[in-house]
Amino acid sequence: METVGLGLYFEDLPVGKKFKTLARTIQDADICAFCNVIHMTEVLFTDMEFVKNESDIKGRLAPGALSYCFAEGLLAQSTMQKTGYAFLNMELNIENPAFAGDTIHVECEVVEARLSKSRPGRGLVRTRNRVVNQVGKTILIYTPLRMVKCRSDQASK
Repeated sequence: METVGLGLYFEDLPVGKKFKTLARTIQDADICAFCNVIHMTEVLFTDMEFVKNESDIKGRLAPGALSYCFAEGLLAQSTMQKTGYAFLNMELNIENPAFAGDTIHVECEVVEARLSKSRPGRGLVRTRNRVVNQVGKTILIYTPLRMVKCRSDQASK
């Protein structure tokens, strides 16, 4: 019987494959905890009077880094368990702010997939990940390159 929730292998990720994750709602407590853990003392995230009276962005703003971290968590729980070996690089663009109360998910498209020349049994997969809120607005886009496991070492020979 297949175990649900284990990662996708290289062979499961051909160029053009599309999938999306489950969703997660960003809570006010998440923003507070994240800012405290990384000591992000920027007033946009820590001073609601500043936000109310002086900021162009109104509401309980979530740091872009938090939205990215939640996206990676959503992907890790569904696509990389026991098959993801390395996060190699990425480009990231923040398109719109996320706020407390927003529910986000990740829409992924495989844009590159090739076998590793130096590591047998491994493939390199780049996805275009679009983090989307509950009304379809894009929050951020990033393109990670990951090293993932092949089903067998024979895949790269």
